[in-house]
Amino acid sequence: MEKPKLALYGFNNLTKSLSFNIYDICITETKKEREAYIEYIDEVYNSKRLTEILENVTNKIGASILNISKQDYEPQGASVTILISEEEVPVYALDDSCNRGIISPKNHTVVGHLDKSHITVHSYPESHPEKGVSTFRVDIDVSTCGEISPLNALDYLIASFDSDIITVDYRVRGFTRLANGKKVFIDHDIDTIQDYIDENTVERYKLIDVNIYQENIFHTKMMLKELNLDNYLFGKKKDELTPNRQKNLLNSLKQEMKEIYYGMNLYEK
Repeated sequence: MEKPKLALYGFNNLTKSLSFNIYDICITETKKEREAYIEYIDEVYNSKRLTEILENVTNKIGASILNISKQDYEPQGASVTILISEEEVPVYALDDSCNRGIISPKNHTVVGHLDKSHITVHSYPESHPEKGVSTFRVDIDVSTCGEISPLNALDYLIASFDSDIITVDYRVRGFTRLANGKKVFIDHDIDTIQDYIDENTVERYKLIDVNIYQENIFHTKMMLKELNLDNYLFGKKKDELTPNRQKNLLNSLKQEMKEIYYGMNLYEK
């Protein structure tokens, strides 16, 4: 049953911030494979594709786009920023610098802004110089003010990327006032970020929560449980490898994922 809306004294001043971070891991044993993987990632997740993802996020949380800015980098990587508003802003009230998400083909740089809110994404492809492992990291930040919540786009964000490892931070800051003047420091129920992730997705991952309830700070990190080596080889299939080679590559993959998941370097005995 949907809870009744709060009777507020004025505008809802609560700021809800979601930081969404994913890693995609790939086995790339040769320089040629590493370069091909980076080129593939840079093409699949270029600024145009990332802009489409953020536009969909904006729609899912019920916001309106005021401005978009995007950039592809050399040799790799891309960034997109979107300024959004909780409600649509009339054209006459928009700043002249805002493009409302209408991007000219001549513009090589685009930034997106929301009214009182924003969404940003940055991508970071990279490779290990010796162990034959490449990673692709995407950082997405969604910050909103008012009733709209970035948590409503979480399932969509997870599904938009090949997410081997995911870290999510969510925080509600500030306060708003009820009509009687009483302060409200959070306007929705939440025990864990997992409450906003599809159950089928939760079952596929190992999850750890770190929550500071009195500060309205929530943290969840996720690592994929089942690994199929074919999904991590770039340019070849596991059937082309000896069983011993398959085992060694799978162990390297697991170690890389554990190091990212636990945030520390692990050394083989």
